[in-house]
Formats: sequence, structure tokens, C-alpha cells
Amino acid sequence: MHIFRTAAAMALLVISFGACAQSPGPQKEPARIRGVISSVTDRTLVIRTRECADATVKLDEKTSVSTVLKASMSDIKPNTFVGVAAMPLPDGRLQALEIHIFPEAMRGVGEGSRPWDLAPGSTMTNGAVSGAAKVENGDMLTVSYNGGEKKIVVPADAPIVSYASAAMSDVAPGVGIVIVRAEPLPDGTFGAARITVGRNGVNPPM
Repeated sequence: MHIFRTAAAMALLVISFGACAQSPGPQKEPARIRGVISSVTDRTLVIRTRECADATVKLDEKTSVSTVLKASMSDIKPNTFVGVAAMPLPDGRLQALEIHIFPEAMRGVGEGSRPWDLAPGSTMTNGAVSGAAKVENGDMLTVSYNGGEKKIVVPADAPIVSYASAAMSDVAPGVGIVIVRAEPLPDGTFGAARITVGRNGVNPPM
């Protein structure tokens, strides 16, 4: 168990502290963009991505801007809707790399469990918390979704964040940013209906 915990933590550290991941190449399908904002001109962002490339993202008046706040296990209640990026454990459970607490208005977003690209072999599970227990290495959550459930071990050092509304004034150079669904445009740039930015030193961990 300790080996898997260490491997998961190292995978997250490599991503979080700026090592360049392999570029996925030219995008024809919606993409996830993670990185740091290099510049902001009107509503056009240049983002230095975790692949060490520059991505240009065009926003419009309808683009939703949110930010993240540091949270803890005490903020996770029964039926809280969460998103958990995790790595598989040998016993069939998952081990959390990070947890996102969604506001009630986002309940149901991305519900289910699917492969994720935070680290090789990682998954993302979005669902409602239907159980919680203390285990040797931290806490364990049961996350239920339509058609199934996952038991997820949460180490004490796993990042946990909640979402809050933000404004374009929060979108500034040097700020961390995550765009879960960036739509490729014909000119090689991207559009985005929703972006998430950091605030007060807390960056989106996705």
C-alpha cells in the first residue's frame, strides 16, 4: 500500500510543479488545458501548458469563470457531489490524487467514472458521497453514481478544493488555470464556456 501511495503522490507532484508532460499533438476534439496564464489581452488568454506549449484561448461574454478554495474532509458531507481523480489499488479500490467539491448547482456534472489524464492510469469519478469511514492510511469514501460506485481511499495529504464564483478580474498573468473542455477553433486557438483559475495561492489541482 505504501508503494502505491508514494507512486500516486509522485505522479501528482510531477504534474503540479511544472514538469512538461507529453504533448497530445494537434487537437481536433475538445481538449483539457492545464497551465499558467502568460498574458491576457481583452478576452484572449495565452496559457503556458503543462506540456510546455502555448495555447491561445478566446473567451466571450458567456464564459463562466470560477475559482477554487482550499477545503478539507470535514467539508465533505453525506450526499456531497464530488469529483475524485484517483489511481487504482491492487485490492480494487482507488486512491485519491485530489478531490473537488462541487456546488449544488453543478450536481450531476460529469457523473460516472472514466479514464483521466492527470497521471498514467488515473481515473475521474464524479458522484455523490454515500459512505465514509476511517482506514489505516486516512479516510475512505464511497462515491455513488448512476450505475455503480467506487470506494476511494483518501490520504491525509490529498488536495481537496471547493469551487466559488470568480470574475474576469481574477484572470491574470501568473495565475494557474484549468479548462476541462476547450473547444478547438479553425484558426488553431480554443474557445471555452467555462474556466477555473487559482486565487490566493490555491491553484486548480486538475
